[in-house]
Amino acid sequence: MVAPAFFICSSCRMKLSGPFYALVAFGIFSTHDVVIKFLGGQYSPIQIIFFSTLFSFPLVTFMLMRDATQGHLRPVHPWWTLLRTICAATTGISAFYAFSVLPLAQVYIMLFAAPLLITLLAIPVLGERVGVHRLLAVVIGLAGVVVVLNPGRAPLGLGHLAGLSAAVFGSMASIIVRKIGSEERTVVLMLYPMATSFVVMSILLPFVYIPMPLTHLGGIGIVSLFGFAAGLFLIAAYRNGDAAIVAPMQYSQILWASAYGYLIFGESMDNRTLLGGAIIIVSGIYIVIRESTPGASARTPVLRTRSRGSSAASFRISPLLRRMRERG
Repeated sequence: MVAPAFFICSSCRMKLSGPFYALVAFGIFSTHDVVIKFLGGQYSPIQIIFFSTLFSFPLVTFMLMRDATQGHLRPVHPWWTLLRTICAATTGISAFYAFSVLPLAQVYIMLFAAPLLITLLAIPVLGERVGVHRLLAVVIGLAGVVVVLNPGRAPLGLGHLAGLSAAVFGSMASIIVRKIGSEERTVVLMLYPMATSFVVMSILLPFVYIPMPLTHLGGIGIVSLFGFAAGLFLIAAYRNGDAAIVAPMQYSQILWASAYGYLIFGESMDNRTLLGGAIIIVSGIYIVIRESTPGASARTPVLRTRSRGSSAASFRISPLLRRMRERG
């Protein structure tokens, strides 16, 4: 009787380790965003993205050296790759700017709209058939976005536009990965957006550059290191847990944002933000549940979007997970 009990406990540990790794990953991501917000109060997002991408290159390159797939760096789908690269670069600068000027919790709530947008974009791009239940969840979730933004009563600025842009363009980048990811090399999917962000930011940098003390450069190094470390934990989460359980763990970031925002930046959430955020989160979780139901979705675009794509310097874990499954 001892051996079966041991195996049961081992299985339980495997099931619990996936959500645990995800919680750690999103906790690190949230700390990463705090540093971005701190630096964003003093420097342009262009400058922060330039240096964070520069510091991320060695980390991601060492990871990609393990990619043994044959081929070259020319994309199989150049136009889709170009569009995804533009979307990824736009997502990065939009998210960095939004974190710099808006409360952390409000930015997260706008980024949480991504599963809703992915569900909609999957219809024309992937040919996904979305049923009434998921469409209704999308409509309700988008109503939650309206509640948070409160148009007509609260002034909306560039920060809100940036937060929404990060959600829209990040969703588009994710959908394109779902469309071409099985045919493109991992190195192409990962390096093209990073290289493009670096080149574009280096062109714009002279117009906004402010000399940085060593401590602030170290802060940008922390952004790069934390983005990389969180990505590794997220890979471990999806390798050790069901996607339907791991995916909703992203919403734990709202707890980190509330704590960090209150303790460090003196931020608090009003009732409309709480209500709208709750509506968006419930809608997103419902979409995940529907996709995990057999026969409800042919492609499960939200469940298969496993990367946290709001940082220009972070790497997408979806291609790496696919390569790992192919090798293993």
